[in-house]
Amino acid sequence: WTRGRQLGGRSLTWGGITLRLSDHEFQAAHRDGHGRAWPIRLADLAPYYSRLERLMGVHGQADGLPQLPDGDYLPPLPFTPAELHLKHRIGHQLGLPLIHSRGFRLHRSSAEQPWPRSSSPGVTLARAQASGRLTLCCGAVASHVQMAPGGDRAEGVVVVDAERSSRHLLRADLVVLCASTLETLRILLHSSELVRSGGLVDPSDSLGSGLMDHVSCARFFSLPGLPEPSESQELSGAGSCFIPNTVNLKGEEGLGFRRGYGLWAAAQRFDPPPWLKRRPREALGFLIGHGEVLADAANRIRLDLGRVDAHGLPVPHIACRWGANELAMVGHMQQRMAAVVAAADGVLLPLQELVKLPLLEPWLRHSPAFAAAAAPPGYYVHELGGAVMADQPEGGVVNAWDQCWGAANVLVSDGACWPSAGWQSPTLTSMALTWRACEAAAARLRGGGAADIQTSAGASPNLAA
Repeated sequence: WTRGRQLGGRSLTWGGITLRLSDHEFQAAHRDGHGRAWPIRLADLAPYYSRLERLMGVHGQADGLPQLPDGDYLPPLPFTPAELHLKHRIGHQLGLPLIHSRGFRLHRSSAEQPWPRSSSPGVTLARAQASGRLTLCCGAVASHVQMAPGGDRAEGVVVVDAERSSRHLLRADLVVLCASTLETLRILLHSSELVRSGGLVDPSDSLGSGLMDHVSCARFFSLPGLPEPSESQELSGAGSCFIPNTVNLKGEEGLGFRRGYGLWAAAQRFDPPPWLKRRPREALGFLIGHGEVLADAANRIRLDLGRVDAHGLPVPHIACRWGANELAMVGHMQQRMAAVVAAADGVLLPLQELVKLPLLEPWLRHSPAFAAAAAPPGYYVHELGGAVMADQPEGGVVNAWDQCWGAANVLVSDGACWPSAGWQSPTLTSMALTWRACEAAAARLRGGGAADIQTSAGASPNLAA
């Protein structure tokens, strides 16, 4: 489990794969009966997805797949010869699609653009600074949301000065918690009525429960007899490919698990020099499965009030494990990976049997990232849930506009608000949720209705002003 405490947060470290969720994910609970459906649909986020794709310069291709909606893309990066071979073979023999990945290219830093457009320092923070209305408080660690007398509205956030350990209240008409799932949940829990008198009320009594990640496993492979790429091909969010989810799309299919998964793939994009390859005339590739994890109340985060960190703040304690559904899904992932590589006349092997890395081989043998089994929760840094979105107060912590049911001027717009995980990388959707929630909150503030609770998803408010 990772927390990123730096200016720019997770926007500096995400991998740059930008996949939209579909109504298949938003409405999964209605289809298979597990958990809660989202109170919003693809149509609610589609305009924000499009804005983000254009803002960041996302590459991709319209593939017409209902389970993976198309977006507003720059042209896709070309497949390598090995990826074209893989696409042809699995399409012909297995009936599986292999599509261009959707994401952004590797950033080449320059004096004009030192930060990538996928990061907040690269675009949004720079715009906010240019407005003259932004004050950055680096070195200030959020302790909790301070509730105003009456308990149904926040008056600001109490922060700890990391150098002096002093505390002070930053007053605000609107508080937006988008600190990444773990940190947002820590702040919410430390703000709650369970910890402090007059604290934030959670009518659903679910705050901190239902923590999710994506269940993942990785395999490496080698393909013989293929031509070399005409030029070096980058490995990035745009420079790679996907076998999108094809399971459980029409209800339960007797597979032994609910929901679905996708396989991120690349070949001939990270080949070392021939003298470092154990199979020098073969192309190297990988397959990494990302699968949806079911929300489970037993998977949760709470505060350990008996332990504090260097800033005097209670330490978050995480309890999370894979269930039978996730383990069955990983078994299916592994079978599919084996079938995909076999269809391309390749061989699955551990990375240390494909590449000569004598100093790293002991670590590779024991690293969860390179094991055939599922990596533990938290390893792939896609944590979600714990303050979920619902259409009624008893169903979750926030409403369809990401407002806390217990305090309408507090928004929770990152992964913490997700009722279900989907299989797609979560960053694009969390960005879209944040843009939508903040735009609506700004409209309410301009109209003098900052404390109004919105109770249904519906259409966005009129933001022409």
